[in-house]
Amino acid sequence: MTGAHPLRSKRRRSALRTAAFLSPWLIGFAVFFVYPLLSTLSFSFTRYDGFRQPAFNGLDNWSYVLTDYPLFWPAMRNTLWLVLVMVTCRVAFGLGIGLLITKIKTATGVFRTLFYLPYLAPPVAATLAFVFLLNPGTGPVNTLLDAVGLPSPGWFTDADWSKPALTALALWGVGDLMVIFMAALLDVPKEQYEAAELDGAGAWARFRHITLPNISPIIMFAVVTGVIQAMQYYAQPLVAGKVAAGVIGGSGQQFEPGYPDKSTLTLPQLVYNLGFQRFDYGTACVVALVLFALSMAFTALLMRRRGGLIGAGE
Repeated sequence: MTGAHPLRSKRRRSALRTAAFLSPWLIGFAVFFVYPLLSTLSFSFTRYDGFRQPAFNGLDNWSYVLTDYPLFWPAMRNTLWLVLVMVTCRVAFGLGIGLLITKIKTATGVFRTLFYLPYLAPPVAATLAFVFLLNPGTGPVNTLLDAVGLPSPGWFTDADWSKPALTALALWGVGDLMVIFMAALLDVPKEQYEAAELDGAGAWARFRHITLPNISPIIMFAVVTGVIQAMQYYAQPLVAGKVAAGVIGGSGQQFEPGYPDKSTLTLPQLVYNLGFQRFDYGTACVVALVLFALSMAFTALLMRRRGGLIGAGE
């Protein structure tokens, strides 16, 4: 019994020391995450325009967004499409380019530079370039397709092709994932490949049973960060829609996001449109909370089932 008190004191001092070292992060987490999240939750139950005092209105904002707001469900479908399709394509394409560059023997530095440079382009400038390249009337891509007898889509002016066009834009800037995957691939022990070759394993078997298990943490990192980025996808679809619609001027022009036919509308665009253009902060907070809940749900699902992403390689 005599030694219990000094032991408790030692543990208390250790806990206080740990808390002191963690205090900068804890303060930042409370100020920049917990407080804004709680404020957003509170405002979602109020009628608030940013000028007058918030007025409690119960579940009216939630009911309006989920049942009456005509733009919410199209934005939800588009956002989920981008998460499922665009993120999958980016991870697969980045991994493929990384594999290709690690296998070639000459001019690897040139290829690395060529594939990485598009990632450095500012998102707005890259989107503008893509819209003009894919212009259905004067763009060089459709001109080339017409020259070889292939159908020329409307791209950003066609609701059926706008999201594939945005996916192509995302694949063009896949240099960040390429670099990450290259570093992971070069870290895979060569002895495992040599042993597999001696056992008669082919290229697919080596990729499935050696490469995938070794780079699985990097794949998980790429997927989780890709989902978060897709949930925050704002500038590219907005700029593409505005340019394709011919709204490229400055102030004074009104533009509803989502052109053409709501196909480029995303949840982050709704948050901005409702909160900072229509000054309906209560409704904007509801959409923001839905977006946050989706992000957390996708991340939790991926972290719990991370083995499923590479189940073929295990």
